[in-house]
Amino acid sequence: MRIDLNLFKIALRALASNKLRAFLTMLGVIIGVASVITMLAIGQGSKKSIQSQIAEMGSNMIMILPGADMRGGVRQDPNAMQTLKLTDYESLRNEAGYLSAVSPNVSGSGQFINGANNYPSSMSGVAPDYLTIRQLTVESGDMFTETDIQSSAKVCVIGKTIVDNLFPDGSDPIGRVIRFNKIPFRIVGLLKAKGYNSMGQDQDAVALAPYTTVMKRLLAVTYLQGIYASALTEEMTEPAIDEISGILRTNHKLKSIDDDDFNIRSQQELSSMLSSTTNLMTTLLACIAGISLIVGGIGIMNIMYVSVTERTREIGLRMSVGARGTDILSQFLIEAILISITGGIIGVLLGMGASFVVKGILNWPVYIQPWSVFLSFAVCTLTGVFFGWYPAKKAADLDPIEAIRYE
Repeated sequence: MRIDLNLFKIALRALASNKLRAFLTMLGVIIGVASVITMLAIGQGSKKSIQSQIAEMGSNMIMILPGADMRGGVRQDPNAMQTLKLTDYESLRNEAGYLSAVSPNVSGSGQFINGANNYPSSMSGVAPDYLTIRQLTVESGDMFTETDIQSSAKVCVIGKTIVDNLFPDGSDPIGRVIRFNKIPFRIVGLLKAKGYNSMGQDQDAVALAPYTTVMKRLLAVTYLQGIYASALTEEMTEPAIDEISGILRTNHKLKSIDDDDFNIRSQQELSSMLSSTTNLMTTLLACIAGISLIVGGIGIMNIMYVSVTERTREIGLRMSVGARGTDILSQFLIEAILISITGGIIGVLLGMGASFVVKGILNWPVYIQPWSVFLSFAVCTLTGVFFGWYPAKKAADLDPIEAIRYE
């Protein structure tokens, strides 16, 4: 133990005598570790942000869209197709056992007008279950009712962005009448603000009305642009999709050899796709940052070679008075490991600091996972051992007589 401690002291003295050189050698490791931690933090932060946004939209949400049929070799716009009807919505609502909520969806774009104030947006025709599916909350007032749907009442519930633009004076919009494409709508409720999502979309620029009202009074259509549903639990999404497919195929009288004339998309599918994309980007960023760790390791090897050359006579003298090859090997290996570990510690602190700076100044989502810190630290330690071994072995294999004679 005493010999190991002495070797440690000798290594520290050697590094202390060349402080600037040791620091410049550490710099490659510091930058490498800091880059890896920062890049992984940004990648993991983006992934968690996307997952939380999807969860806010409803992690067990299922979207049913009209099938993309082919006409003359041209794929049609799903919104222009008419394969989904109100009977499909009613069948899903009454027959599906894996669904907790179902709502039709039709929408039209236009201009909201209140006096001299106006705002371009869209009006979505939905059922009250839509709030549950999309995890929306009525903050003041009420949601329209089934009675409003049956009578195609001209009532609506609007989001904060529309309120701010139509009522800039801060007056209470509940009970007020606004116009959308020249049709008057009475505001019965205001939605709780949700802000922007990870894709930069304003989630408060929304207006909801009974689907019958939008179908009859705004669009004059008898088909649906889509159906939103929510599975009982996230785990039941796949059985719910199979059940939906069976009900719709029966409704549409499709034979076993016929393709579906509808598309079913789930949030799980979207989440899986986005997660794989962010994982790929995180890995790519980490690999790019890891290159600087390799550069730092090469710097350690280079400086250890220089150190061995400069101290050849010292090595010869030590070996002539009884130092073994393993002692010389250990001494230079300890120096290389000290450089990499010290650089690793500084790099970890710098990487964590840089991550918080990115979050504070650029307002990017970051998340530092403990494993990324441990991994970076372990890699830089192994880098010191790997790149320090060969110069240390070269020093240990020197012939004492030749080393003493070295000029």
